[in-house]
Amino acid sequence: MDVAGSVALVTGGASGLGAGVVKTLLDKGGRAVILDLPSSAGEAMANELGDAAAFVPVDVTNPDDVAQAVSAAASAFGRIDALVSCAGISSGQRVVSRDGTPNPLDHFRNHIEVNLIGLFDVARHAVSAMSANEPNADGERGLIVNIASVAGYEGQVGQSAYGSSKAGVIGLTLPMARDLAVWGIRVMTIAPGTMDTPMLATLSEDFIAKLVEDNIFPHRLGAPADVGALVAHFMENTFLNGEVVRLDAGLRLTSN
Repeated sequence: MDVAGSVALVTGGASGLGAGVVKTLLDKGGRAVILDLPSSAGEAMANELGDAAAFVPVDVTNPDDVAQAVSAAASAFGRIDALVSCAGISSGQRVVSRDGTPNPLDHFRNHIEVNLIGLFDVARHAVSAMSANEPNADGERGLIVNIASVAGYEGQVGQSAYGSSKAGVIGLTLPMARDLAVWGIRVMTIAPGTMDTPMLATLSEDFIAKLVEDNIFPHRLGAPADVGALVAHFMENTFLNGEVVRLDAGLRLTSN
């Protein structure tokens, strides 16, 4: 799949990793539909980026909203070639607090609703649109790129909700790829390490510094552009399918 001329739908595209993906694809000649909350900076961002970008507001936890948003996204440029699902939430909380109080169930439920169910809901509608695409020379009609996290493998204290939601995304990769092979649609997942995104606002500076220190190399935060570059490679390399790629500078999270 050529990035130039392609149309990518990017959830969570108004900030963080999603914004990095949008800007990278546009720099390479692609077009992007930004899907994000109505309260996001998506509309302003699309206006700034020009005719190659469009914004469609959506709450990924609302099925009716998702169906309408993906339909509008497909209409924006007449097709969808790739879906990059970056929308997500992360909030740390122990299963039981130090005074013995159980974690509110809604905390766990919200992470599953946004990070896993919402991701799947957008994907099923996007795939329906992709199935109408004319296949290219390789027989390919589309690409799904889901964003997981290294916490899906090695969740730390307070990450039971977040880690399990991202583990679900990791586990979705291969069976979804097998499901969609008949349509010539590939599925890849990225598991980022410590990235320079608004989610870091939930963590202390000392904790972030320790995580970066634990990178094998380089000792820096990952950048949204790093994710964008990997998404572009996935688009261009059609032999990649059904796999999770860690983008983490060799980081392995400890239990602390």
